[in-house]
Amino acid sequence: MATPALAALEQLAARSPRMRVPAGTRLFDAGQACPGFPVVLEGCVRVGLAAPDGRQMELYRVEPGEICIVSASCLFAHRSSLAVGEARVETQLRLISPADFEAVCENDAEVRRYVMGLLADRMAELFQLVEAVAFQRLDQRLAAWLLGHGPVLVQTHQQLADELGTVREIVTRLLRRFERDGLVRLGRERIECVDAVGLRAVAAPS
Repeated sequence: MATPALAALEQLAARSPRMRVPAGTRLFDAGQACPGFPVVLEGCVRVGLAAPDGRQMELYRVEPGEICIVSASCLFAHRSSLAVGEARVETQLRLISPADFEAVCENDAEVRRYVMGLLADRMAELFQLVEAVAFQRLDQRLAAWLLGHGPVLVQTHQQLADELGTVREIVTRLLRRFERDGLVRLGRERIECVDAVGLRAVAAPS
């Protein structure tokens, strides 16, 4: 159910044209001014950090009813984006102009509390990500990621490496080790988890 604050943001977004973009469309980039506050109507936007060599690490995803903290923080601070955002699937969205977003957050306390609450939730998720990257081995992170995405995953090793913020060669090496251990079955752009108990053992903290 939409909250009054979300409804107010959607009403404000309705002033701008509806955008429909195909999967893979880059919506904003690091170092660029934020074009506005995105309200996702359908689909999903992937927000992450990009290295000069092309590797990416996903920070979070924005789906209908959620907010982009990168966009919000850039608009609040009048700063350029520090991350990249792209449509993960075909996505429909509208952009609230920077001026309108700043005005509604300043004048509507409920919208301001709503945005700040979601910012806090996203920050908690980012702290969990930082903890995983800093303190968990990559095999633990990979096993946990596989467990969290269903018994069959249709994805390339490069896409999976991008999700984990590493390189394809390391992901391929770990997946082959998992296959030798009987934890997964590998196919063309397909990973089947065949031993969830074994994967949970790998994912468990040492």
